[in-house]
Amino acid sequence: MKVLFLNPPSFDGFDGGAGARYQAAREVRSFWYPAWLAYGAGLVKESLLVDAPPSGAGIEDVVRAGKGFDMVVIHTSTPTVKNDCSVASRFKEAYPGMLVSLVGPHVMTLPFETLKSCPALDFVCIGEFDYTIAEIARGRDFKEVQGVAYLKDGKLVRTPARPLITDLDALPFVTDIYARDLKIEDYYDGYLDHPYMALYTARGCRAKCTFCLWHQTIGGGVVRTRSVQNVYEEFAHAKGLFPQVKEFYFDDDTFTGNPARAEEIARKIGPLGVKWSATARATVPYETLKVFKENGLRLLVVGFESANQKILNNIKKGITVEGARKFVKDARELGILLHACFILGLPGETPETIEETVRFAEEIDPYSIQVSLAAPYPGTELYCQATKEGWLSMAESGLVDNGIQTGALSYPHLSKEEIFENVERFYRRFYFRPRPVLRILKEMLSDRQVLKRRAREGREFLSFMARRKEIAK
Repeated sequence: MKVLFLNPPSFDGFDGGAGARYQAAREVRSFWYPAWLAYGAGLVKESLLVDAPPSGAGIEDVVRAGKGFDMVVIHTSTPTVKNDCSVASRFKEAYPGMLVSLVGPHVMTLPFETLKSCPALDFVCIGEFDYTIAEIARGRDFKEVQGVAYLKDGKLVRTPARPLITDLDALPFVTDIYARDLKIEDYYDGYLDHPYMALYTARGCRAKCTFCLWHQTIGGGVVRTRSVQNVYEEFAHAKGLFPQVKEFYFDDDTFTGNPARAEEIARKIGPLGVKWSATARATVPYETLKVFKENGLRLLVVGFESANQKILNNIKKGITVEGARKFVKDARELGILLHACFILGLPGETPETIEETVRFAEEIDPYSIQVSLAAPYPGTELYCQATKEGWLSMAESGLVDNGIQTGALSYPHLSKEEIFENVERFYRRFYFRPRPVLRILKEMLSDRQVLKRRAREGREFLSFMARRKEIAK
């Protein structure tokens, strides 16, 4: 079969593709590479990957792109499933003989609900869908393929679960699909040099964070890794394919989960002379950070989440506030930049703990920050806890309004409105201080392209905050 892999049109600026962990529009234009879809596309001989949001493609554009294809595989998420079902229906109307499927954590968690609400679907995939789609594309009846769910006489039928992929080296290089189907200049992230490129070196995560969608659903709680040689070969291959890339990014759930392996990868790619960044926990030892820096590391993306130890314990984060302070001190000493991620509204949050976290962010003064609202996605421990305790204050398919995160949790002592308002307060408190302002001005004055980019991002940030206020009314 010819298969179209689609990240569908959605809310304006929405980054919920097969790779984005933060499923909402962000404060400045940001798009992640649709890596999950790219792996699937690489396994199907006749395939096309269409990533609508960054390219600006609309519904009619993507439907036209489906002409001549036998199957469309649409990535979905909890905030967009209603929209994505309408996209699926549009494909079925245009091409009645086409097989239509949704993939992603949402359908894995709620297959019956999704199939029932979307009659256009022939099936959905449960778990990692790479080989599931490849087998169907080779002609196997999806009823005989592991990891499939469908309706028969109105009842849910699930085929046996597909085991997690263990041989990641057998998967194709996503960079070949990027080169074939995507325009990399469409992909931005505020803290990464543009244009950037994202790669995975592993799947799964050993951490137990109760709010994280990925390790509890499609990514699996078991870590599976590519060999260091395989990572190096794709890295070198990508450097040749994309000489314009200014920064590579290891977008693993946690690149530093195994420090010894991460060091080995750093030493292997160091001689290539490229700049790179990665995800990390605030537990990386100084010696490992030093190896990273000596081999091209520029920045680490770190989930601090909160500065209150009780909250960190509540969400099973597995870090301590004092340990995080030491990590920050070590990174600063080595000249490694940090993009710090925080979440407001986690279990145990109070006005006092929010203030504690804001002051902590000001104290450690990272290069940049991201402030999110606690999002209880179906399939997570946080969702189960919130349902049991009566904290949910929105419909199950909520979490965003017009692509922007909304308050989903409300506590007797802290309303969703208070939590929502503190996101903007957090950003303003952090960025409107002399040090960040001077840092940004220095960057802008040193490079004309950076000047234009930061000016654009400033306008986008203010526009985004204005939209948030409208939603809050």
